Amino acid sequence: MADPRKKKPARGNVENSGFYENIATTSGGSPIANELATSRSARQRLDKAIFERPTKTRVMTVTNQKGGVGKTTTTVNIAAALAKRGLNVLVIDSDPQGNASTALGVEHGPDDASTYDVLLGEMTIAEVVQTSREADTLAVVPATIELSGAEIELVGIERRESRLKEALDVYLAETSQSEKTRIDYVFIDCPPSLGLLTINAMVAASEAFIPIQCEYYALEGLSQLLNNIQLVQSSLNKELEVSTILLTMYDRRTNLSTEVAQNVRGHFPESTLNTKIPRSVRISEAPSFQQTVITYDPASPGAIAYEQAALEISKQGVK
Repeated sequence: MADPRKKKPARGNVENSGFYENIATTSGGSPIANELATSRSARQRLDKAIFERPTKTRVMTVTNQKGGVGKTTTTVNIAAALAKRGLNVLVIDSDPQGNASTALGVEHGPDDASTYDVLLGEMTIAEVVQTSREADTLAVVPATIELSGAEIELVGIERRESRLKEALDVYLAETSQSEKTRIDYVFIDCPPSLGLLTINAMVAASEAFIPIQCEYYALEGLSQLLNNIQLVQSSLNKELEVSTILLTMYDRRTNLSTEVAQNVRGHFPESTLNTKIPRSVRISEAPSFQQTVITYDPASPGAIAYEQAALEISKQGVK
């Protein structure tokens, strides 16, 4: 059986599937040829783009209580895209499934130190953090199956909603002593529910980053998510704001995807990124090789779209 950890060579081919908008296709020629030309042009522009460091560490909770919207996929690919450009990025996996840990290629077996140990105060973030194989500047606090019982164990603990914030504040203070080690971005991957794990993430963050699938039911869950964020704002973290919304699984061939994109952008014109992440087989395949699509297939529309989204996010940090 092939070793799932073995790095798969990057592929240069491009899927003939939905691609993000706002890039004109080459006139004349076949659709596939036009798409290849578009991808090459987009890749060349990204290679020349400058990803500037934010003026201070940005702590973003990647959250959506609806499952299957590309939350974890967005977390790992945006983090990898920023780290590939030399920015210091920390990913905290707060989902007991540990999918972000898998995609970023870090150890997260039952015996490995994890977010669970941090939340219970048994270890510091500095003691559990690992370096991802994606980039030397990408650090990961992994999640193990033990995290599934953390919510029950946290119930009787003092300041249970702010355990992650307290641990993160200590870690950021330690790393900020040197400009070289200062963390630029922290992404907290949350489970698809509003329990103590998600609340801890929202209390620790100053920004809410919401991936929204371009399907009808995604809009129904959005209003409830925003209500929950407002509850956290009013009682636990006044600094939390919805700074970034990313449209995922976009298929330009369907009217529904276009309508959802228009509705979301109409309600949140300032927060919604221009880039839309297309449906992509490459994005789905990458985690099985313990990689992000950024390294698995950097020439694919999915990788290019995530890098464009990361570039937009980096520009937010220098405003």
